[in-house]
Amino acid sequence: MHWQCQVTGIDTLTLYFGDRIDIALTEKIRIAAEELSNKLGLRLVDLVPSYTSLLLRYDLLIDDYSSLLIDIAAVLNNLPDHPAEGENAGAIDIPVFYHPSVGPDLEAIAARAGLSIEQVVQRHSRQIYHVFAIGFAPGFAYLGEVPQDLETPRLATPRAKVPAGSLGIADRQTAIYPLASPGGWNLIGRTPLTLFDVHREQPSLLRAGQQVRFRAITRDEFLALGGQIE
Repeated sequence: MHWQCQVTGIDTLTLYFGDRIDIALTEKIRIAAEELSNKLGLRLVDLVPSYTSLLLRYDLLIDDYSSLLIDIAAVLNNLPDHPAEGENAGAIDIPVFYHPSVGPDLEAIAARAGLSIEQVVQRHSRQIYHVFAIGFAPGFAYLGEVPQDLETPRLATPRAKVPAGSLGIADRQTAIYPLASPGGWNLIGRTPLTLFDVHREQPSLLRAGQQVRFRAITRDEFLALGGQIE
């Protein structure tokens, strides 16, 4: 596996594996993160995978950059080319209520694409999405890619508050807002699931490298699962 290392802080370094967004590259970064975590353990305080890189934070009381880099290289230079059979198998199912009452941009996206709302829902929910990275907010997963006819630029003026669970589209990516926050993505629906909870063993429901499938549900199903409509 080809990689480069750059010091990015007093106790951080960033490993670069490529220069373009690619599902295969994201999978390699996921494997690298898992292997480094397994082999180096508590020597790494945090690992943050992104589209083309992996940021590592280490404990200055335990390691210095030079010795750590030697052990990082030993791990990365012996990575498997492919995940083990069954690893990362199966897409995470996320129920979504697609409707203008919770997706105020759904009609505009349909009109832009020359489709009905039902056709937009079918196109969006039939895809298997790949989690490229977690960022912007805790648990906010960047998923790609939406069908080309659903590609939509970000809003010119972001909303001051987007409800938690809102599903949106920006360019060729789609994402769920895990927490109520400002945002400029085009909203098309909402999930009743909690994407981020600090009280869970794994606070973020989604992680880089996972696969996601959206499943359209009715309003009654949405409410029965704990969803709220303002």
